[in-house]
Amino acid sequence: MSFKDLFSLQGKTSIVTGGCGILGKHFCEALAARGSHVAIVDIREKEAVSLAKKLNQKYKIKALGVGCDITQPQNVNEMLRQILKTFKTVHILHNNAAGKSKDAHAFFEKFERYSLETWREIMAINLDAMFLVAQAVSSQMIKQEKGGSIIQTASIYGLSSHDPRTYQGSFYLNQEINNPAVYSASKGGVIALTKYLSTHLAPHKIRVNTLTPGGVFSGQNKTFQKKYSDRVPLGRMAHPQEMVGALIYLASGASSYVTGHNLIVDGGLTVW
Repeated sequence: MSFKDLFSLQGKTSIVTGGCGILGKHFCEALAARGSHVAIVDIREKEAVSLAKKLNQKYKIKALGVGCDITQPQNVNEMLRQILKTFKTVHILHNNAAGKSKDAHAFFEKFERYSLETWREIMAINLDAMFLVAQAVSSQMIKQEKGGSIIQTASIYGLSSHDPRTYQGSFYLNQEINNPAVYSASKGGVIALTKYLSTHLAPHKIRVNTLTPGGVFSGQNKTFQKKYSDRVPLGRMAHPQEMVGALIYLASGASSYVTGHNLIVDGGLTVW
């Protein structure tokens, strides 16, 4: 057996939801760099189209930017129709999109005052949309009869609770922050959905795994960065590009006997 091309994605087609996000744009580029054609799905259509053009030019693969509100079933079906029109088949789905609400104050409101409206808004993006996209794309994979790989992004807060002391004096882009219950609940749901899908889709040779990032540098103030880093065995937060190796592993043949797994990339935070 040759291990030379174990991590190659040459000739594959990948779909990445939330493809223009803090992590998403790195995920899309990593897939393209390994030879995969990439469908970049994001609510921000212009950004998705722009990123697709960049990847086309840089890596000489086919990339397509698709604007889509993945909380709506009809939009998801239309998104997949557009992708299949261009690529014909799909081999990899990275169910990556997540949201923090249009109203930052409502998103970071205290639990005792948290509104059901905001709760449902976040659940629709973080969990309902995962279900809708996985349902549509896995159905296509089953039709193709060639297997596939589905990766779903969760969070360490789907595994364990936050430490409230970390958030004292902490801000994100000038907004005072905490970790809302809805975020933990939705990300815990992603991990459970992955486990269910891994057994449901195994007869069709479709593998389903979770990628769970720890805290990533993305605009937090120095207070948060220090308090969070003090709890991490490796002593710091992650850089966005440090998540891509785990994605390539789960997307490629290197993980051909891995399904139902939760690959945690958190600098060791959850070991203590």
